[in-house]
Amino acid sequence: MPHLILPSLSRRTFTLSLAGAGATLLRSAAPEMHWALISDTHVPENPADAYRGFKPYENLQKVIAEVAAAKPQGTLICGDVARLQGLAGDYANVKKLLEPVSTAMPVAMALGNHDDRKNFLAAFGEAQKGAQPVKQKHVLVVESAVARFIVLDSNMATNLTPGLLGKAQRTWLAEYLPAASDLPTLIFVHHPPDDGDTSLLDTPRLFNIVKDQKKVKAIVYGHSHRYSFEMWQGIHLINLPASGYNFYDDQPVGWVETALTKEGGAFTLRSFGGNQERNGKTVVVPWRS
Repeated sequence: MPHLILPSLSRRTFTLSLAGAGATLLRSAAPEMHWALISDTHVPENPADAYRGFKPYENLQKVIAEVAAAKPQGTLICGDVARLQGLAGDYANVKKLLEPVSTAMPVAMALGNHDDRKNFLAAFGEAQKGAQPVKQKHVLVVESAVARFIVLDSNMATNLTPGLLGKAQRTWLAEYLPAASDLPTLIFVHHPPDDGDTSLLDTPRLFNIVKDQKKVKAIVYGHSHRYSFEMWQGIHLINLPASGYNFYDDQPVGWVETALTKEGGAFTLRSFGGNQERNGKTVVVPWRS
C-alpha cells in the first residue's frame, strides 16, 4: 500500500513548559516527528465571511504564518477544512492559503461534515501521497521512523452533522493494523469518538478494532471546537481546538505544535483568539505499552 514517507528526522532537544517528572519525557536527543496539527479551519469562499467575531480566512493566514515560522516536518488539518458546504471556492482559498507550507512540507487533510469529497479531491487531487484503497473514502497513511498517522474519513454527507466511518473503512482498518509494524500509531478522524448524537456514530466498532492493537497510542479529532485530553483504555483521546472560530468563550482558537517520539508526545497550544489561558503550555502524554 502506498505511504507518505517523511525525510530523515533530525535529532534535537525539545524543551517543555511543564514542571515535574512527566516533563522530562521528550528531553532526550531521541528522533522526533514534529508536526503542526490544525482543525476546523472552516475557510469560506468569501474571505470577509465572519462568525462569532472571527474571520476563518484571516485565521488560517495567521496559523500558516506561524506554522511556516515553526518549520515542522508536516502539517495536518483534522477536518471541516471548508466553511459549511465544501464549495469549490472554499477549497481554492484553502489551497492558496496553504502554499507557504504545502510547497515546503507534506500536508495531510481529513474530511469533516462540512467538507464535500468531490470538490475536495478536485482541488487537491485524487492520487495523493499516502492514499489508501478504501472505496468512497479519503484515507491516508503517513509514516516516519518515529510514528505513523492514519487519517480516516468520517464524512457521511456534506453539512450533515454526525459522522460515520462505515463498513468498508472499518474493514480496511481492521485488516491494516495487525499487518502493520509496531510503530506508535495515531489515528486522526474529524468526529469525536463518543456517544453524542452529532459525534462518530460507529465509535464502539472503532474502539473494538483498536483496543487490543497496542501500537495505537492516540485518537486525535476535532468537530467540537474544544481543546481537551482524555483517555480510554490507555489510548489518548485528543480533541484539537478549532482555528476558524470557537463555539464557547472558554475555548481557545488556534493550532497545536506537536513533537512525537517512540515513547510519547508533547502537544503545545498556539492560540491567538478565544481563551488564552493555555496558550504556549505543553501537555506531555506517554504512550501505552
